[in-house]
Amino acid sequence: MKLLLTGAGGFIGSRLLRLALDRGHQVAALDFPGTPVPPAAAGHKAMSWLEGTLSEAPWKSIEAFQPEQCIHCAWTTAPKFAYDSPEHFRCLQDSKLFLARALDAGVKHILGVGTCIEYRIDRAPLVEDKTPLEPVGAYAESKNGMRAWLQEQAPQRGFQFGWGRIFYVYGVGEHPTRLCSAIIQKVRRKESIVLKTPQSTKDYIYIDDVIAALMLMAERKVPGAVNIGTGLGITIFDLAQTVEKLLGKSGLVQKADPPVPDPLDYVVADSTRLRMLGWQPQHDLERGLRKLIEAVP
Repeated sequence: MKLLLTGAGGFIGSRLLRLALDRGHQVAALDFPGTPVPPAAAGHKAMSWLEGTLSEAPWKSIEAFQPEQCIHCAWTTAPKFAYDSPEHFRCLQDSKLFLARALDAGVKHILGVGTCIEYRIDRAPLVEDKTPLEPVGAYAESKNGMRAWLQEQAPQRGFQFGWGRIFYVYGVGEHPTRLCSAIIQKVRRKESIVLKTPQSTKDYIYIDDVIAALMLMAERKVPGAVNIGTGLGITIFDLAQTVEKLLGKSGLVQKADPPVPDPLDYVVADSTRLRMLGWQPQHDLERGLRKLIEAVP
């Protein structure tokens, strides 16, 4: 399959690029000018590395490639942009224009990357066709806006689309300020950690399992929204204590008193639909954290 991949140098995109090439696909990989080619893809005969942005893409090269499917990973992300940054809405508009042009170039299927916080958050697992959508904040609102636009345009323009709602992804290659890496660094330095929302429960999923799920959706052209999560929740306190245990430390993790209210206090996937496609996670939390610990200095 000929894949047009945006955000190909990012945390998710770079691994998706490598897996797509390993599985025999041809990939036109787009990222900002100056972004280094991921080492695992450098020099690969089936990969064309394209420099550009969503608003200024190299359309002659893309059209010559004749993509069949676009996997749209490019977005403005933390920590460069906060979740409430208006830049997310700019990215939404740029994405609409880019994907409309990609459809003109022959793309017949689009796989978008969404977020679990598009849902209304309550104390129950989040289900694709049951849990109401109630995105709050620029990031969640713009992501949901992208999905709504695809849903509206698909019947009008005759293409199919899938939407992978990713839960709390972590793993080797993540930004050092992300929660798991930050905790690892503090525990290594034997620094006290005061957790503001210790009982907040999240669905943490290792990066390689996310990539496997997205590739499964792309290859099967799975329609509609699919939760990309394990279906298992863990409190931030228990996660931090797991890091302590794996590093042979204890007594560093403390709970704020009183804790700070978290509007996203229970964000756990119902992963039934993804598992029915044949997906199974290859990493439980301890295995994933061990890999991350080995990589974080």
